[in-house]
Amino acid sequence: MTTTEESPARPALTPLRQARERFLTGRPLPDGVPDEIVAAWRRARFFGVRHDLTEPSEPLPPARSALLTAARPVLERLAPALASGQSSLVLTDERLRVLWSAGSGPGDEKCHDLSEQEVGHNSAALALRTRRRAEVHGPEHFLDLWQDVSAVSVPVLAPENGQVLGTVTVACGLCTGCTPHPGAALAEATATAVEAELLARSRTTERVLLDAFQRAAARPGAAVVALDGKNRLLSDAAAGMLSPGAVAVLERTAAANGSGRDDTDPSEAYDPCERAGASEPTRTSESYDLSEPARPSEPYDSARHRNGSVAFDLELPDGTGTAHVTPVRHEGAVIGVVAVVEPPADEAVRPHAQHPRVALAGRSVPWRHATAKAAELARSREPLLLTGERGTGKTALARELLRARGDLDPVVVDAAEGPVDEPGIWATALAGGHALLLRHAERLAQADVAALNSLLDEHPDAPVLLTFTPGTPPGPCLQRLLDTLAARSATLPALRERPDDIRELLPELAPKPVPGRPPLTWTLDALRALERHPWPGNITELAHLVRALAEHRQVAGPVRRTELPDLVREGPATRQLSPMELAERTAILESLRSHGGNKARAAAALGIARATLYRKLRGYSL
Repeated sequence: MTTTEESPARPALTPLRQARERFLTGRPLPDGVPDEIVAAWRRARFFGVRHDLTEPSEPLPPARSALLTAARPVLERLAPALASGQSSLVLTDERLRVLWSAGSGPGDEKCHDLSEQEVGHNSAALALRTRRRAEVHGPEHFLDLWQDVSAVSVPVLAPENGQVLGTVTVACGLCTGCTPHPGAALAEATATAVEAELLARSRTTERVLLDAFQRAAARPGAAVVALDGKNRLLSDAAAGMLSPGAVAVLERTAAANGSGRDDTDPSEAYDPCERAGASEPTRTSESYDLSEPARPSEPYDSARHRNGSVAFDLELPDGTGTAHVTPVRHEGAVIGVVAVVEPPADEAVRPHAQHPRVALAGRSVPWRHATAKAAELARSREPLLLTGERGTGKTALARELLRARGDLDPVVVDAAEGPVDEPGIWATALAGGHALLLRHAERLAQADVAALNSLLDEHPDAPVLLTFTPGTPPGPCLQRLLDTLAARSATLPALRERPDDIRELLPELAPKPVPGRPPLTWTLDALRALERHPWPGNITELAHLVRALAEHRQVAGPVRRTELPDLVREGPATRQLSPMELAERTAILESLRSHGGNKARAAAALGIARATLYRKLRGYSL
């Protein structure tokens, strides 16, 4: 349960403990158990969490985390004080993976993942979801080993955009009647200190990246890009030369090198062949080490910055050319990259066709998780399934994945355009080294699905990428195909599940302005209306709205709320769901999809009565 300075009274823990026992044994719950706690227990059971879990999850390999790099000085100052007490301090990232912990307390089994999918309800997961301080006490937890634990968590926010980067948690023995939690002040102070460190480092590293960019761009006509995962600087020559696909590869290169990464072992440097599907790079031993400000007028001379780090040449997609990628270092850590792009020797520099960059836009946690999983699976040329509601960007993402790994000439088949004429051409295309992009797999005729199943039986590693929109229950052949690809699938979230991404999508969806007219901009009131709209057509619906405004509006200045369509301007007719209700709604939808729309089986899987499921469906307008 989330707390504030004016926290409501918490439920008595003894009746709650008894209610939990009844829940675990499948008996009816008594009256008075808060709905949000029951929903949390049900989510844990839905995720398959064992309440008697005794062994923590396997530790993850050390993460290259800018958050941990900034937080470590703060945390290490606190560690000695925690050693003598009965409390623990934990730092997680935005996926609730534990980056650092110290101290000890009841139930301290050193779990390495605090997500609800691994350990059920806990304060870190609640703070991440609600974006504010949250407490969970004793039987509110799902796990047995935390029944005598009280914990308080505070989200850590990025200073530049307010994005949740992780959480700080203080846990101690069960403290009933304590409001707020006795560790709340420590958790708040720690999160504030970490955010201050992030802000200081962000300003310093941005200046260092700018210095590196200015050094490289001082040469007239140089096509230079500087990136650190958050910022992107392009010279005029680079802006005219690079396609979105090429920029995307450079973005992934910067992200893989890692902001704040300690680059002490050049042998572990990023391999663009492995991550981006590019050709084998040529490695040199350059890096920028710009602890002191550079003079912008100073010519670029990479030889002056040789210090043992790894630079490499990267072939960019779309015939863009070759990028000489050099790590930018500050205080011993890689904070970004500078890429100097040279066009192909036999081609003149020319602007490239503009590919849709919708697949690249978005920083929300659901979108980042989905696209990161898809990118990881797409690294190998094996079958991949992208699922999601219509208009969520499945095809755009599929094309970007193919482009990133070098499949620039895939065979594209759209089942929505009619029956597939000759499924035999699929095998011919694959035999010729082409990848196959099959859109709208749900529209395939049964004979075509059978042919595709046979093809994958004979060639289980074929480079086939399918998009699928759930709807009516699939037939047996299609269900077999979905089961075959289940382990290599990624589900894209609906736009209503990632409203924070709308502001980043808008400039990517807007057409290029005509000369003499400014680009489309938006008032804050209009942006809020867009973020509250449920977008049943997802990105496709938003794109139609943006294009219509760009082409037909007659007034100047930012788009105002009054210019939006009635349904968008007036907001959804139903009330806005809380984060917890959104999570419950998502679990219900996922269960319904898994059971082909059968409500009885979906309710049984969720551990709720069918009448309860119908009531929630009405409440969520499903």
